[in-house]
Amino acid sequence: MRIMGLDYGSVTVGVAISDELLITAQGIETVRRKHETKLRQTLARLDELIKEYNVEQIILGYPKNMNNTIGERATKSEEFADVLRRRTGLEVILWDERLTTAAAHQTLILGDVGREDRSLVVDKLAAVLILQGYLDLLSHQKKMQDASGN
Repeated sequence: MRIMGLDYGSVTVGVAISDELLITAQGIETVRRKHETKLRQTLARLDELIKEYNVEQIILGYPKNMNNTIGERATKSEEFADVLRRRTGLEVILWDERLTTAAAHQTLILGDVGREDRSLVVDKLAAVLILQGYLDLLSHQKKMQDASGN
């Protein structure tokens, strides 16, 4: 089993995939489209990746506002999650991604990646951070269950 992490943007979707042990997230690619509402090719590519990696669950970044309210981008993510659920039949979990893209940019800047190169990989790295956060939660929950003897 693998889990897919997605960073859904207005014209890009960063994609990450977990390893089979659900320990680490690896960036796969950034799917680009010409217009925000043109999702057919994006969804077709995600379908291909889901099959290729035997994905059983999707974690979708949920860009809430810093004050925990739901803005336009979060609403668009909710709509995209509904499309993914209907199309794939998979569970789609919305994952609070506040500051994830900023952290991805900062990581790339610290890695001395140039501005143009950053724009090519920032969404993929954001997807990795989203998915890794979820995988870390799963690991923590497992440790807590093991410690309690359940």
